Amino acid sequence: MLNTQNINWQKINNLLPVIVQHATTCEVLMLGYMNPEALEKTLAEKRVTFFSRTKNRLWTKGETSGNFLNVVDMSLDCDQDTLLILANPIGATCHTGEKSCFHRFEREAVGNWTWFAKLEQHLAEKKNAAPTSSYTATLHAKGINKIAQKVGEEGVETAIAAVTRDKAEIISEAADLVYHLTVLLHNQELRWCDIIAKLQERHQGIGLHQEGANK
Repeated sequence: MLNTQNINWQKINNLLPVIVQHATTCEVLMLGYMNPEALEKTLAEKRVTFFSRTKNRLWTKGETSGNFLNVVDMSLDCDQDTLLILANPIGATCHTGEKSCFHRFEREAVGNWTWFAKLEQHLAEKKNAAPTSSYTATLHAKGINKIAQKVGEEGVETAIAAVTRDKAEIISEAADLVYHLTVLLHNQELRWCDIIAKLQERHQGIGLHQEGANK
């Protein structure tokens, strides 16, 4: 739980800069400011509330649009003068309709794992789409037996590529394996975050530098 007693409100003129990050994709969604009342309301309701400098009042993100930012976790920086919030957004965050307020790049500026998380969201949306709309939707329409078969095939092909030490083929087959495994997870109402949670559970209390020795 956030220790609000550590915040040096005087240092920051009673306005705390707040960075909001997507809890799943880690994409930066927006920047805002909180005064003590806005922070108290955010902690109580688990929805991000800012202090609007233009409206000169508390402003809950989504209060008119319904596009709330539901708080997952939050942390102060080392100087106790900036807050980072991990949130699950409901709908678009930006008033322009974009998912993030930081979208004006010539190319998509995201890290590898952020890109993968966004890809997973995209694939999840295909589950209930028309079978003719995409290969992913076709797999879901054919059912778990077909999906499981494809995971098995790609797993074997990845292993064969490794035995033959063909790195280009390993990359290609591993990509196919991860894709089909993602489809399988979605078919079973699971996500990669469930797998990550299990890995975290297994390695609880073990430093990453020790992982190889303890696996």
